[in-house]
Amino acid sequence: MDQAAKVLQLFKTLHRTRQQVFKNDTRALEAPRIKINEEFKSNKNEASPKKIEELIKIGSDVELLLRTSVIQGIHTDHNTLKLVPSKDLLIENVPYCDAPSQKPQIF
Repeated sequence: MDQAAKVLQLFKTLHRTRQQVFKNDTRALEAPRIKINEEFKSNKNEASPKKIEELIKIGSDVELLLRTSVIQGIHTDHNTLKLVPSKDLLIENVPYCDAPSQKPQIF
């Protein structure tokens, strides 16, 4: 896949992720839309393949971070928030264990 196609795919993926993560929150949807568009416009004339690959890597990392680290909170009452975690966020949820694991003893 050539770099132009990778850049376009990343652009679309970031916007899809933004729509999923900030679903039903118009203000939260608008801020990342503007930031994504600004970043892509500011690097529109980049010609160095190495720099473009670096920017693609950064964009991919941002997409992963958005998808796996953002929890949406919805106000339900005066002092109450309902947290709506995404499916991607819950996949790697590991229960906390207070007791240290014991190493096997070799005799």
